[in-house]
Amino acid sequence: MIDLSKVTNYYIACGYTDLRRGIDGLAGIVQLQYGMDLREDSLFLFCGRRTDRIKALYWSGDGYVLLYKRLSNGNFQWPRSEAELKKLDPQSFRWLMEGLQIEQPKAIRKGIKKDLF
Repeated sequence: MIDLSKVTNYYIACGYTDLRRGIDGLAGIVQLQYGMDLREDSLFLFCGRRTDRIKALYWSGDGYVLLYKRLSNGNFQWPRSEAELKKLDPQSFRWLMEGLQIEQPKAIRKGIKKDLF
């Protein structure tokens, strides 16, 4: 059984990724290009030129899990300007999965206090 509730770190590979790559190819990008280790608490997301589909790579402890999501209507708001690995908080991850931009400047984030004056 795959338990994604253990995921605490969400990373997106900004820019374009060739989604013809499988598990080994995507794991190679994570390890060689970004110098990261696949850990049980991390989910790595990749998007190709067609922004209606993404792949996710997860290490479940005894093997890799490759997830694929294709939107039936709309596109993912994927950051394209940088070729870096960007860490998302859980709220930004939810926004991304809902087709929204990962940065919502008008959103109020829980746990962040701002002075009213």
